[in-house]
Amino acid sequence: MNEKQEQVEDMSDKALDLELVKQAQRGDIKAFELLVQRYQQKVAGVVSKLIKDYHEIQDVTQDVFIKVYKALPKFRGDSAFYTWIYRIAINTAKNHLVAKGRRIQNSDIEPTEAENYSGGFEKQNFATPEAEYQRQEVEKVVHDSINSLPDNLKNAIILREVDGMSYEEIAEKMQCPIGTVRSRIFRARDAIEAALKPVLQKEQQRANYVR
Repeated sequence: MNEKQEQVEDMSDKALDLELVKQAQRGDIKAFELLVQRYQQKVAGVVSKLIKDYHEIQDVTQDVFIKVYKALPKFRGDSAFYTWIYRIAINTAKNHLVAKGRRIQNSDIEPTEAENYSGGFEKQNFATPEAEYQRQEVEKVVHDSINSLPDNLKNAIILREVDGMSYEEIAEKMQCPIGTVRSRIFRARDAIEAALKPVLQKEQQRANYVR
């Protein structure tokens, strides 16, 4: 995989997170369920760095997502979603230990360290085969939608979401007005949302039918 492909993969993940968060903030339960599917294994891995009992890890992981759901309206995207949710996971695990009167170890764990840590939970099957298929389908749609963008839109949104550059920095790099940069990023996000919306609606209808 070359550098550009890696950037698109990274952008796909971030764009997917942001879009699922927006949908969940609008009350789409299916979007939140997909966020849970994406992060429950890694969250459990983070919790396991502080808590060793398997059943407690499961309970605390569930508490994390309850807190995430309640706090979701406050998420504004100032940090990456994984950074935000891992902070909640670490704090929830620490609070659990305090409530149990236990000593907190590994207290210096950082979200950046936790991002790639699974603590052996990568082998645990938290999701059903159907849920895993849904997750892969959504990720493919976002990835394909980014790949299908014109280069000027793709480059603008990668510079913004992956490299974290300001609009002014992007304008200088792309040698265009800031207004053009804003327009390109808006159009790129709009295209990603348009591609993802039918998939989420289909999954929501399927979930409603099952109920």
